[in-house]
Amino acid sequence: MMNPDSPEILMAQPRGFCAGVDRAINIVNEALTRFGAPIYVRHEIVHNAYVVNELREKGAVFVDELHEVPKGGIVVFSAHGVSQEVRRDAQSRGLQVYDATCPLVTKVHLEVVKMSKDGFTILMIGHAGHPEVEGTMGQVEAGLHLIEKVSDVEKLPFTQSEKMAFVTQTTLSVDETKEIIEALTIKFPSIVQPRKQDICYATQNRQDAVKFMAPQVEVVIVVGSQASSNSNRLRELAEKLGVSAYMVDAPEQLQAEWFAGKKRVGLTAGASAPESLAQSIVAKIQSFGPRSIRNLEGVVEDVTFSLPKNLAD
Repeated sequence: MMNPDSPEILMAQPRGFCAGVDRAINIVNEALTRFGAPIYVRHEIVHNAYVVNELREKGAVFVDELHEVPKGGIVVFSAHGVSQEVRRDAQSRGLQVYDATCPLVTKVHLEVVKMSKDGFTILMIGHAGHPEVEGTMGQVEAGLHLIEKVSDVEKLPFTQSEKMAFVTQTTLSVDETKEIIEALTIKFPSIVQPRKQDICYATQNRQDAVKFMAPQVEVVIVVGSQASSNSNRLRELAEKLGVSAYMVDAPEQLQAEWFAGKKRVGLTAGASAPESLAQSIVAKIQSFGPRSIRNLEGVVEDVTFSLPKNLAD
């Protein structure tokens, strides 16, 4: 029988890959299998260094802009989505495009286009410079404005008589976004919301899992890369709940002193972090001293997204 006082690693459920990330990686792998290297990918396919390096070794070439892709080359758009301008640029260059945009991001793109056609001034809640935000804001020529925090709401120059609507980045903090939405509905009582919230199911589930895990542990390790929005939100959430939290995307980044004297360590992984990486980080934690592993209860995800039609055929 296990000693209840023995050191443990508590594993959050769910953690790691979501359906959109799975699909995006499958698209690059399928293109490599079907057409051979090189396959060009605009920006990181997902925000995880381990995944990107693995695909690079197979022959994927990651580029910042389309002019780096040879004319007629094969290019994959990342899971974060792209603007209409990028789509037009790809067409004008004669590129063969496979679109790995997460279907839940595409949903937000379609909302923006419809709201714009209906004459709304649209607010986007998100982080400046994030590729998902740039892609979403690039769905329309004008009339879309970014807000990042509650204090931005007060600075908005619009009146209550204007037709206002909002969308959100899919990987935000659920709690912080709720505060911004509350401020928006106070300032603009008739503001139109998306019919279904834009923050994706996987982001919500992973944040809920951290809320369940954090009170049971003394330190939280988030497996995720610095560029990953949803991984950063998991680390911030754990800290907000009063637990020391560290984000790593390689076992060698772990430091033994983080675990000294700590009975229970919690581990989760962002939606772009593979389980194989999480397990290698668990093994490294165990190398600092023996710890049993306990999987926590949580939502079991069974969402899947199909490949794009031009690759599935």
